[in-house]
Amino acid sequence: MAEIGFYHLTRSSPEQALPKLLGRVLSLPGRAVLLCASEERLQHIDSTLWLSQDPDWLPHGTPATGNADLQPIWITTEDAPAPNGARHLFLMEGAESAHLAEYDRVFDLFDGNDEGAVQAARNRWRAGKAAGHTLAYWQQGPKGWEKKA
Repeated sequence: MAEIGFYHLTRSSPEQALPKLLGRVLSLPGRAVLLCASEERLQHIDSTLWLSQDPDWLPHGTPATGNADLQPIWITTEDAPAPNGARHLFLMEGAESAHLAEYDRVFDLFDGNDEGAVQAARNRWRAGKAAGHTLAYWQQGPKGWEKKA
């Protein structure tokens, strides 16, 4: 079973929060898959990561630009089992995966300023709990991430 962390964004966008979280995964060293709900979001995140300044280097690829096996960070809209051998999965804008148990850690980032996104995250929490995953709830606070559950 995976450890699923729900990341309630209240002070920044996913694109602002992602670089530091991904930097920590890479420093393990580890690999990550970012599962996006749309091609538009995939392209936006791809561009954002190339422009990241903290950390200033987040090597990554997409199905349009690279080979998954060679990429420490793989950004995709296809829910496939760890195409780059990653042990960390990032779920973006409500994307859901049928392969959660194949990852050690899942990061479910959702916009706390969007009531629909919050309700959808609650539904994913219930589904994760029913499936037997270990769950944690993190919320952005004035000094960074605060573990609430």
